[in-house]
Amino acid sequence: MNKKANTVLFIIGATIFNVLIIFVVYIGCILIFYRLFYNDSMTDYVGILNIVFFIGSIIGSFVIYRIALKIISKKIDMDKYFEPIISRKK
Repeated sequence: MNKKANTVLFIIGATIFNVLIIFVVYIGCILIFYRLFYNDSMTDYVGILNIVFFIGSIIGSFVIYRIALKIISKKIDMDKYFEPIISRKK
């Protein structure tokens, strides 16, 4: 395969990975919170907590994605296998 195909497949795979990480972190936050801290008087705040958990899962997935990308870039020479997404004009 050429560099363009590798780049497209990497972007698709990275996007799927990022969405899965958001989902796992979000579900993890909900399960941990409800297991440890939830009581009946908190039912008024469930909507706000879901928004906070969702924003937290996006931030958490960004951190996890950056760590995973650093590990991958140490093992794989990105310039050898992938083409730049935005190329400079000549």
